[in-house]
Amino acid sequence: MAPPLSADKLLKALRDEGLHVIEHRSWRTNNRNHKGPWGPTHGVMIHHTVTSGTSSSVELCYNGHSALPGPLCHGVIAKDGTVYLVGNGRANHAGLGDDDVLQAVIAEQATLPPDNEANTDGNRHFYGFEAVNLGDGKDPWPEKQLLAIERASAAICRAHGWSERSVIGHLEWQPGKIDPRGFSMNGMRGRIAKRLGSVPERPPAEPSKPPATKPPKPTYEPFPGAAFFKAGRNSAIVTAMGKRLVAEGCGRYAVGPGPKWSEADRKSYAAWQRKQGYTGAAADGIPGKTSWDRLKVPNV
Repeated sequence: MAPPLSADKLLKALRDEGLHVIEHRSWRTNNRNHKGPWGPTHGVMIHHTVTSGTSSSVELCYNGHSALPGPLCHGVIAKDGTVYLVGNGRANHAGLGDDDVLQAVIAEQATLPPDNEANTDGNRHFYGFEAVNLGDGKDPWPEKQLLAIERASAAICRAHGWSERSVIGHLEWQPGKIDPRGFSMNGMRGRIAKRLGSVPERPPAEPSKPPATKPPKPTYEPFPGAAFFKAGRNSAIVTAMGKRLVAEGCGRYAVGPGPKWSEADRKSYAAWQRKQGYTGAAADGIPGKTSWDRLKVPNV
């Protein structure tokens, strides 16, 4: 007994298998559950649309027509391999089929019995995929489309723990049906089996961003003492101090600042002291520890 996949799980299974999936309109609530049960699910059924053109085929499968209301499947597989999800729940795709075929699918038998009866509700038990193709034996099946059929089938089988023998064509289920026409279901099951025996080919991941790194915490020159600041002192610290004073709008330099302590440095620092609220002798232009720590002169 396999309960149907939720909409989220179905979408994830398909994308995890490497498929490009488009969610069409209100596919999550588009179903025929009011007309009969949905589940337990036992397999995947493949069809062709007997139409051409992606947009019109997707709309037809979503809405259905006067004789057969939609959705007509769960997903439409376009020529370019894109899967359009159009239904979630019971869908009008399988119709009545052979109960012996259903039992063979459930048992995952290697060989299916002939579909010579129409006595069992297939819409209840099968996921359905309609592949865009005229079904005339002439309309080509691009490899991208065949690969998408393989991947979509494998995705659902993988999600339920089924083998490739849980995938059948409409022609193997209901008497008189010919779809899908143009490729062999045995050949497709062989492709699905090979895929199920390997790790899914996931779509390329977006390049990961390097981990954010915090900028290094800035470090500042410790107060060198008031005696450091005397005429003729030549040091990179004096230059760094002068640049900070200029940045704070306190620079009083005609040229510079430079590495040699000068009257221009003293006047500039006095302006900084006054900016900090010092007055009189406390704003004499000779750095003190408190005003120096506030200036934050970077290490040199």
